[in-house]
Amino acid sequence: MPNDVHLANARLVLPDRVLPGRIVIEGGQIAEIAEGGGVPAGAIDCAGDMILPGLVELHTDNLERHIEPRPEVDWPHVPALLAHDAELASTGITTVFDALRVGSIHGGTGGYGAYARTLANDMTSLRAAGHFKISHFLHLRAEICSETLLEEMAEFGPSDRVGIVSLMDHTPGQRQFRDLGALRAYVTKKRGMDDAAFEKHVAELKALQARFGAVHEAGAVAEARRYGAVLASHDDTTAGQVASSHRVGVRFAEFPTTREAAEACRQTGIRVMMGAPNLIRGGSHSGNVAASELAEADLLDIVSSDYVPSALLLSAFRLAALWDDLPRAVACVTATPARAAGLEDRGALSSGQRGDVIRVAEAGDAPILRGVWCRGERIA
Repeated sequence: MPNDVHLANARLVLPDRVLPGRIVIEGGQIAEIAEGGGVPAGAIDCAGDMILPGLVELHTDNLERHIEPRPEVDWPHVPALLAHDAELASTGITTVFDALRVGSIHGGTGGYGAYARTLANDMTSLRAAGHFKISHFLHLRAEICSETLLEEMAEFGPSDRVGIVSLMDHTPGQRQFRDLGALRAYVTKKRGMDDAAFEKHVAELKALQARFGAVHEAGAVAEARRYGAVLASHDDTTAGQVASSHRVGVRFAEFPTTREAAEACRQTGIRVMMGAPNLIRGGSHSGNVAASELAEADLLDIVSSDYVPSALLLSAFRLAALWDDLPRAVACVTATPARAAGLEDRGALSSGQRGDVIRVAEAGDAPILRGVWCRGERIA
């Protein structure tokens, strides 16, 4: 059951300003926000720490890291899900869209099998039993360059909490993998392929894209509509690719690889999402456009932790320093991703919103997480 909590003597990061004051959560929702430095009886004295909305994560590979901690190691799903949930809670993430791949390759040199439906069943059972600390939705990563995409997507429906479907085309020679040298290094390290096996792998993937690409993309768009999910694009590189995304109804672009693509997104009203690791490291590990360049050009709307959950909170403070605007930076990891995914009930400190909040102190330019509440319940 939702708990009541009263946090006082805090700096409240509201959508448009930082307000010294207190916040009351009752029945799982924000009931009151008041200005002032007093600490009423029964309230938690935050000693000047900041209160932010709980973080909203739209694309994370973290769950896949837990179910396959090493290549070819299949970890039991229930403990993996619980560990993933606890890890996200410990970093201030209170809502997550767990990215699961749909679309498999059963033959060839780099085959892989289906797992999304089974994992989603385990997730549903844990949620129904009340074992999760935070709020989980599904993000289906639709692999266009695969053999079984539409069969796997047909196993999901409107009751599965599929909030996002992203259109992923990892065909070698374009988008993220337009640099075949970088792809060769990645695949060689991950799968141990020699040069001959790599060349065969590239040819097989290109053949799959030629055979299934258009059918799979159209089918994935139709399935997203059937679920009631938001569409996202992935690794857009050219203005032409962004135009194609716009035509099928994409709402936000995950990790555009060039400034050209990001500018085209802005012109078509598609929100731009970049990875927190890119922002924190000062550039893309694969040679794509830097998140900081897009932020400086007012071309960045949403940040995702991608593969480092703890990076999401830190990224907000890096953006705040760059923009000299903490509320704007916090919105990139709270309200804006929530709205992009169709969630109107969370992401901001305002009356009637879900009581998902985090308490944050500062050590120099680094945030220190001191408390996490989900619907008023202390979870970290």
